[in-house]
Amino acid sequence: MSETLTILGLFWGLGTIGYAWRQARLRELARQRMASIHVAPVEAVVTPVEDRPFAQRHLFLPWIVATVVVAILNGLLRFDLVISLALGAMVGLLGGLIDGMWLARQETLIEQQLSAAIDLMVGALYAGASVPSAVEIALRETKRPLAPQLEEVLGRLRYGDNPIAVFRGLARRVPLDNFRLFATSLAVHWEVGGSLAPTLSTVGRTIRDRIEIARRIHSMTTQSRVSTIAVLGTTYFIGLLMWRNDPQRMQEFLTNSVGKGLVSGALILEAVGIVWAAHIGKVKF
Repeated sequence: MSETLTILGLFWGLGTIGYAWRQARLRELARQRMASIHVAPVEAVVTPVEDRPFAQRHLFLPWIVATVVVAILNGLLRFDLVISLALGAMVGLLGGLIDGMWLARQETLIEQQLSAAIDLMVGALYAGASVPSAVEIALRETKRPLAPQLEEVLGRLRYGDNPIAVFRGLARRVPLDNFRLFATSLAVHWEVGGSLAPTLSTVGRTIRDRIEIARRIHSMTTQSRVSTIAVLGTTYFIGLLMWRNDPQRMQEFLTNSVGKGLVSGALILEAVGIVWAAHIGKVKF
């Protein structure tokens, strides 16, 4: 019990340190921005202090959850330490995979919203609206995660920031090829002039084609993912049948050092295999 309290206390201490560091970081960013507004010349205010990505990976969160899982399994439920560590490693690897899937989902969603926003902007530009007005019209019909990015662009344009820097900031906050193409098109138009509507129409068509290709690739790789899940489910189903048929022998196997090592190695290899299969299934184009 004392070991469990020690592990939980360590986890609580790490969480407290992380929270305090985040609050200090936010205060420092606020001071930097206030200093840039009141002290820096007008040219320095054009470049923002920091362009944070619209979505980020949570690299440490899965392993913090894995640490809690190990503490609960080994301290409270009295699981063997080796098996608990293996399950914790599996939770950490799968948590990282889920976090990557969440980020990919956000990227796909914001690209789909961008294609719809470009269609609204093209219609507004053909009707004679300016670029800020077209962005405002698209913003009214857009939701998160794209809405804050368009709101940032519109606000900086209205406050008089350099439009080229504003568009480059959008490409930095959303580091995707489609957004780089969109931001580059706006920047080039702002520099050389001309009709922006046909250019944005072509950009929107290109983005929709890329999204369609990505959907087809995703549907073609669904069979391999289902096969992986089926193989893993069959493994655990066979283990459950063996436990039901001869629980005493299975208990002796799990309490033996060789058996614990084999089970732990199998759990870790399963997690590594899932992550590896997901990684090689990603197609860049």
